[in-house]
Amino acid sequence: MNDLVGPTGLWGVALIMVVLVSWLFYRYFAPKSWREWAGAGLVQAFIIALYAEMYGFPLTIYLLARFFELDRDSLKANLWSTLLGMGNTGMMIAMLVGYTLAIMGIGIFIQGWRQVYRARKDGHLVTNGLYAFVRHPQYTGLFVALFGEGVVHWPTLFSVGLFPLIVFTFYRLARREERQMLQQFGDAYRAYQRRVPMLIPRVGKWKRFVGASSRDAGRLDQDDQNE
Repeated sequence: MNDLVGPTGLWGVALIMVVLVSWLFYRYFAPKSWREWAGAGLVQAFIIALYAEMYGFPLTIYLLARFFELDRDSLKANLWSTLLGMGNTGMMIAMLVGYTLAIMGIGIFIQGWRQVYRARKDGHLVTNGLYAFVRHPQYTGLFVALFGEGVVHWPTLFSVGLFPLIVFTFYRLARREERQMLQQFGDAYRAYQRRVPMLIPRVGKWKRFVGASSRDAGRLDQDDQNE
């Protein structure tokens, strides 16, 4: 089985990846309320399940072979490549697309949190940069990164199943945050809500949205140096 799905049993590598990715996540998302901890717990479970299967044991592929009697000669480590019969070509496409989405999402996630952190520190409503395209770019970036790594690149039964639950949980969290913003900023935030979508940029604005994350990174780094 291991010969068919690539290297397995690399539990040390799996542990390192879980620690590194978890550190990056909690570096910018610092849970305080129980709702935030619930969302963080789902993301943590997603991370553990993903890298445990990627480097430890390919449980999803094993279950497909065991219970659905798939041809063992056609099995690949990537779920979509296996189900669609695309072989190594499918795995390579999934890897390239998945990594692209993951890197893009991480950049948006980091810059979204950096921008809102500075706004909170200064006590003003942020509506520029990434926040000119969506009201919660940090969550948008998180969704894109998780989708790229855990649904496209290396999908597992757990990561594919957890992803919509993560989206729903953080959507509810965003709604709660917006009620607090309405109390703080009133009509200014209502106007912002009418003007800017919540989580998904409007059609035709994705390229500008992604580009804004790199521009904001340079501007925020310059601001940090000036302080």
